[in-house]
Amino acid sequence: MSITETHHPLWVAYGTQGVVGSIRKSDDGYTVTMAGADASAGTYPSMEIAKSALHAHMTPGSDWPEFREH
Repeated sequence: MSITETHHPLWVAYGTQGVVGSIRKSDDGYTVTMAGADASAGTYPSMEIAKSALHAHMTPGSDWPEFREH
């Protein structure tokens, strides 16, 4: 018996003060989780929408974060 692990791409969002959140791709879409949150902020159909949602959950007036794939 062999065990197969599925790895899903992960992007970490960096703001001026460090990590602000992450986006993980799954079969259901792109899931946004803010740094320090116990639950996700939602799952979105595209990466661009997920990026916008993550930015919308940041402090008002925050600069657009830098997204790095891990």
